[in-house]
Order: sequence, then structure tokens, then C-alpha cells
Amino acid sequence: MGAAVDDIDFDDLTSPVLTDIQRQVLEFTEAKPVEFDVDRMLAEARDQAGVGDDLDDTDGFAERLAVHVAAIEADDGLTQLARSTLRQRVVRLLRNRLSLTDLIKRYPEIESIAIDKPFIVVGMPRSGTTHLVNLIASDPRRRALPYWESQDPIPALGQGPDIFGIDPRFARAKAEHDALMISAPVVAAMHDRFPEAIEEEVELLDLDLASYVLEWHARVPNWRDYYLELNQHRHYAYMKKVLQALTFLRGPRTWVLKSPQHCEQLGPLMATFPDATVAFTHRDPVAVVQSAITMMAYSDRLRRRSIDPAWLLDYWSDRVHRLLSAWVRDRDLVPAERSIDVSFHHLNGNEIPLLEDLYRRGGVELTPKARSRFQNYLDDNPRGKHGRIHYDLQRHFGISPDQLRERFGFYFNRFDVRPE
Repeated sequence: MGAAVDDIDFDDLTSPVLTDIQRQVLEFTEAKPVEFDVDRMLAEARDQAGVGDDLDDTDGFAERLAVHVAAIEADDGLTQLARSTLRQRVVRLLRNRLSLTDLIKRYPEIESIAIDKPFIVVGMPRSGTTHLVNLIASDPRRRALPYWESQDPIPALGQGPDIFGIDPRFARAKAEHDALMISAPVVAAMHDRFPEAIEEEVELLDLDLASYVLEWHARVPNWRDYYLELNQHRHYAYMKKVLQALTFLRGPRTWVLKSPQHCEQLGPLMATFPDATVAFTHRDPVAVVQSAITMMAYSDRLRRRSIDPAWLLDYWSDRVHRLLSAWVRDRDLVPAERSIDVSFHHLNGNEIPLLEDLYRRGGVELTPKARSRFQNYLDDNPRGKHGRIHYDLQRHFGISPDQLRERFGFYFNRFDVRPE
């Protein structure tokens, strides 16, 4: 292992001092206004997909698309760079949906593929979910969702690996990651989404435009309210269909999944994957909120015309409160014999016994090969290897950790969580 990376301290979190590269990027993109014309975005998606125009609009997809776009348009603080990124994202989701519909028409057996006995990691952002899912994914018998595939799950017609075996979807994700490391390098210390990193399957749910992901990209309270009213049983069933397609394309059938969104969707999650074994990760909500809003504020130097720390604190402390409230309410929907609760303070250095318990509850043999892979992963990925963020709620957001923690007593009362 190399030398320890220094702590990262933000002197300019809420009043950013941009680098020359960041200034140049913003000046270049601000000169190019971005429009969200749904018909034009659909036409681009069709051209990229190389297939027909069947969006499988059997359950109101067109309405969700309209609401999704309207929510983005209502956020008048976005830079053109952010608007361009979000527009590309909508086109990409539409393209993948078209490709999926076409793929299933050609291979209808996809919808009969079993997604048997997945392991699912459920917990708040920054609570150890990424660490745990990457660890489980190092078991060669497990199928996980790498970031490059989460962004482009279904290949466009005729697009396969090049003569060197490189999938063009991977190449695109790598190019985007390389650009991000130049324009916003601190992102790696917060949440490094390099192409091979294991990502959340709610990105697949968004092919159905039915997840909370947009909330991380823009200020869209209207979308949050709309999303919370959706019948997620239908949409989780759609997500399962995407997993079936990915199993068909790259195998195998035994998945490890994870997402914070599942905290407030345990009913639909368990209805969709009734034989799942679930690992719940728990952490002081103060650590979760401060990490989330610090990351958002840092990203906003490129995404927004101004940074509003009070808005970030209010929105995300409320959002985490909603997620945790639903979790406390619904935790018992997952049978105790097929789930474990993992406290963040208990995770580091104790991973192998926790995995032994998880595998036992899932009825899966923990082979010597899997144990060896787990240990290799732990040795190669010490916590904080990209540097540790120094958080300062009081300085940046005007609230003390104790004041913020008072809002979450109900969560501490329910689970083994240690204040940090």
C-alpha cells in the first residue's frame, strides 16, 4: 500500500474557488443553452438504439417522462453543464428502454429467467453499503452491477466488443470518469464511481423513470413527491425484468444488489425478490447527512449558479428522515432468519464473521475460494484509501452534530447505532 492520503478539508465549500479547468468548462458550456424537447430526445434515442420506437408505454411511462422533464425544467438554478448532463441522461435512459423492449421481443424467454436468492444490501448512503456490496461481489459465483453497465445496461443493436474485447459502453464510462477526475478530483474520496465499481440497481429502475435518483442530480421536490406516490410494485417488477435481460446477456443468475432507496421500498423489494437474504447497514444519520450534503455542495460548484447550504441541510435531513422512518416502520417485512443488521462501527475489521452469518442465513456455502477473494478485497481496499473528507457541519451548514442528531432519536431507539 502506498503512503496514507491526507485529509481533505474544504476552505471553499460554500464559496467555491474554481480551478482554471472548471472555469473553462463552465464558460464553454454556458454559451450553449440546453433544451429539453421530449420529441427531439426521443428521436435521438431511437437513432442511437437502431430499433423501433416501442417504449412499452403500458403503465403511464409517457406521463412519468413528462413529469421527470418538468421537474428538471423547474430547477432554474442549474448551469448549462448540469442541464446538458441531465439531458444526456434522459436520452440514455430512453435509448436503453427502447433497446430492452426490442431485445425482449426478439428473445421472449428472457422474462422466464429466474433471479434466485439474491443477496441485497440495504442501507443509507455512506453507511458501508458500497464496501459491503463490493466485498460480496468479489465472490466469483455472484453477479453484480458495475457502474459502466448500470449506465448503459442494454447494448445498442449491433454494438458489441471491439477487436480488443472492449465493450463500447465500458469505454464511454471510462472516458467520462477520466474527465471527472480532471474537473472534480475530490469526488473519488467521496464516492469513486470508476467504471468497474459496483453500482446501484435503482439506475436500472430509472429505465422506468420511477426512482429517487433524480433528487441527487437536481432540486426536484416535485419529482420526490411524485415518486413517493408511485406504485413501486410495478416498477420493481420492471427492474427485475432488466436484471433478467442482464442475466441473459452476461450471466450468471445469482445476484448481489444494493441501494439506499430500498429503505423506503421494502414492501415492493420483498414482493419482487421473496427469497432474498438482506444485509441492513446502519450508521449515525449525522454522518450520512453531513457526507451527503458536503458531496452535494462540492458537486454544485459545477452544477449550480450558486450554492445554498441551508437548502441542502433542510432538504437532505428531511429526505434521510423520510427514508429512515419508512425503514423503521417496515424492517420486519424482511424475515429475521433471512436478514442481518450491521452497525457501521462494527463493520470495519469484522467483515468475515458478518459474511459467514449472511451466507448461513442465505443457505449458501462460504467456500475457501470465496473467503480468499474476500480477504484479498479487504487487503486491497482499506477505508479512506482515496483520502478522508474532513467534515464541519457547524462551519459549512450552521448546525452542530448534536442538534442534527436530535431529529433522529426514533432511529437510534430502533437499531444498534452509535453516535459518531
